[in-house]
Amino acid sequence: MPVFRRSVCRAGHGTRRLAMALTAAGLLAACGGGDGSREAVAPPTSCSVADHQQWLGNYMNDWYFWYRLSPHPDAAAYADVESYFEALLYTGIDPAFPADRWSRSESTESFNRFYGEGSTLGYGVSVAGLEVEGQPGQPLYVRHVEPLSPAARQDVQRGDEVLAMNGRSAGDLIAADEFSALTADSVGETLTLDLRRGGVQRTVSLSAAVFTLTPVGGTAVLTTAAGRRLGYVTVKDMISQALAPLETAFSRFRAEGVQDVVLDLRYNGGGLVSTGGTLASYVAGTRGSGRRYATLLYNDKRSDNNQSFGFSTLSSALSLPRVFVLMGRRTCSASEQVVNGLRGVGVEVVAIGETSCGKPVGSLPTSTCDRTYSVINFESVNERNEGRYFDGFDATCDVAEDFTSVQGSPADPLLAAASHFADSGNCPVPAAAAATRKQALSARASRRSATVEGAERTAMIPR
Repeated sequence: MPVFRRSVCRAGHGTRRLAMALTAAGLLAACGGGDGSREAVAPPTSCSVADHQQWLGNYMNDWYFWYRLSPHPDAAAYADVESYFEALLYTGIDPAFPADRWSRSESTESFNRFYGEGSTLGYGVSVAGLEVEGQPGQPLYVRHVEPLSPAARQDVQRGDEVLAMNGRSAGDLIAADEFSALTADSVGETLTLDLRRGGVQRTVSLSAAVFTLTPVGGTAVLTTAAGRRLGYVTVKDMISQALAPLETAFSRFRAEGVQDVVLDLRYNGGGLVSTGGTLASYVAGTRGSGRRYATLLYNDKRSDNNQSFGFSTLSSALSLPRVFVLMGRRTCSASEQVVNGLRGVGVEVVAIGETSCGKPVGSLPTSTCDRTYSVINFESVNERNEGRYFDGFDATCDVAEDFTSVQGSPADPLLAAASHFADSGNCPVPAAAAATRKQALSARASRRSATVEGAERTAMIPR
């Protein structure tokens, strides 16, 4: 369970860019002067467009992290709530902060389904569209299939090549950066995929359904070439339903005497801070005892809402000096917070894969008129007050993914690299492609729009 307490703003010796950036911004510091005890923003009088817009403008002016830097347009100029919401978002005018590309709204039903029930509506298939952005001549692969989804029931597998989606060719989809067909709005919607596997083509028709997520999978204990015991676990979603299987996984790791742990977070877009903190606590063990995992810092109006999450004491914790994290451009928000939180208490994080997405900020979701708004309300720092990693975390070993290999198998290049490093202390190959890939990520990060591949989320939620 998280530990809640008032945070103390301090610029410790480990601060990385944070104290200077707060001073330069001169307006977002979470120390002093806050009035977080004030009443919450009053709900709208009705759910008419005008009343909803008025509530939204008041809420953003009070709770939005960038409320001083963001536009304050006239709501009357916008015909609907969504276009007004987009117009309220911070555009990146201060060099200390990139533009807000994360604030979102969705139906409250969808939000509660995901974060409350641990389920989602959709097809359960994700493709490697982001990885081939701007390269319509490249193959488009299925990269992940949810085990309990309609896609899994139709034997869609990672490594299947997508030739077309609802009749539209893969080349067209990549050129347009358009994968919205993977997102369903209602039960019974259909998605037709033309696939190729092992030279054999087939067409499958998927019907959207509500299915239970599998937030933890792929648990294994492996033996490296040099005989080291390596515990491997995939964590896809930081939701409360991950807690029981994480306990099972780390109990096994402890019982079997693993010497290193590999956390596969390559497709983890985040979720609950407390779940990420629990995962980090299994790794840190006594190294995190009595120490802060993360502190969340709100804007100056809401600084009384600042809170800290501490490392938990868990009987199955391993107290490791280092951990391997398989990551990439989809490792985001609460999963990046795991990396930052562990580094804050001196655990060496060996990152294998690619640069992470760069989202050190999060949301305290609020709902009105059947919509839930997850706008950026706070930033996150670790025990040493390190944060603002908007450029993402660089990989220790830059390793390209192979979507035709089974995730977590001996042929998986990311896991193979972690195993090699565990034995030798070195990366298996030079990071020749790292700069090129990071440049592509930086260019993409400047845009508000982003590839949507199914009901994927990036989140850091303070519970």
